[in-house]
Amino acid sequence: MNDPLPRRAAANPTQNNIDAIAKLEHDALGRRTATERVSDAITKLVGNIGFLLAHVTLIAGWCLANLHIIPGVKPFDPYPFGVLALVVSSESVFLTIFVLISQTRMARQSERRSHLDLQVGMLSEQELTTILQMLQKLCQHMGVNVDSSRQEVQSFSKTTDVHALASELEDKLPEE
Repeated sequence: MNDPLPRRAAANPTQNNIDAIAKLEHDALGRRTATERVSDAITKLVGNIGFLLAHVTLIAGWCLANLHIIPGVKPFDPYPFGVLALVVSSESVFLTIFVLISQTRMARQSERRSHLDLQVGMLSEQELTTILQMLQKLCQHMGVNVDSSRQEVQSFSKTTDVHALASELEDKLPEE
């Protein structure tokens, strides 16, 4: 049975990987809740130079209008600009919440990617261990003299204990 997908993957593995990664990203975006979608849209809207310039312009205009600098404009929030402080602080609370919602979603997505990387890494390690073991057996069967006493060959031919590695790494990493 001829399956076109494996031939396409073999013909261009890089493009296949790009397609797989793009699909994962589209799926992750599709899994967002309504709140996360709104939060991402707001974060995208306010996270640019245009938003900053608009704020600088509005605050400068507010101050100029309320300091009697613009002729013909009656001050509506005299110094020390209590209404402006209330508006800006309220806005900052809401923007912080939206940014935190977006960051939480991104952290969750990053954790999923890390788990996927770990899974792929573990599968690769298992595949390579199996290949090394098979290669050693082939060499023995064919009578090829391989220095199997070398520490690296023996070490790489053994199955890696992920829990032991994680424990050793934890013991050797510096405390925060």
